[in-house]
Amino acid sequence: MKPPTHSPRRLAALGLVVLCLGQVAAAHAWSLTLAAASRRVFLHVGNGTYDGNNGTINRVEVSVPVNQLGNGSALAMTSNSTQSRSLYGDNYTTCPNPSTQVMVGASYRRNQNNQPASATLRVTSPANLTNAAGDTIPFSQISWTVSAPGSSVPNIIPAGSFNGGTQTLATVPANRYIENCHTFSYANSALRAAGTYNGQVTYTLSSP
Repeated sequence: MKPPTHSPRRLAALGLVVLCLGQVAAAHAWSLTLAAASRRVFLHVGNGTYDGNNGTINRVEVSVPVNQLGNGSALAMTSNSTQSRSLYGDNYTTCPNPSTQVMVGASYRRNQNNQPASATLRVTSPANLTNAAGDTIPFSQISWTVSAPGSSVPNIIPAGSFNGGTQTLATVPANRYIENCHTFSYANSALRAAGTYNGQVTYTLSSP
């Protein structure tokens, strides 16, 4: 089968909620070299399917106790993801605590040297999370740290915070798979109106 003529592009989404009250050799999968193959990209955020489509949108959330509203102490967010093991390599447990972690993995493959040398991983967030009354919380209040137990490159996809726009996270070289675990937190830096605030971010892996 001929390689596709369109630009490879894969999307994955992650939902966020703030609730205010009142094919490779066996190797650990963090940055793996892949065999050359027809041009393609692969991306999963949370639960995924090896080299296949999966429409799952995982969620991270936090409930802010009344006595901690807006006190400036960051609060850890939990996840409904169950993906703890790598989808590549030796099925290694990259994210040992999926209830508080979201695995992010991305690969780009090609079999011709004149094809693009890399793919770019980006994430896009709206300006705000909103509740039913129209109150808002800036998406920049949500940040993440990264980890990959035993890896020499745990920040292969770096830590950061959402900026209410599109931001570049990593460059994926040809015939490479990268992954690590993201742990999200809510800054809780201001008093907010009561309600459940929702928002969704979209991760994109694309190559020209």
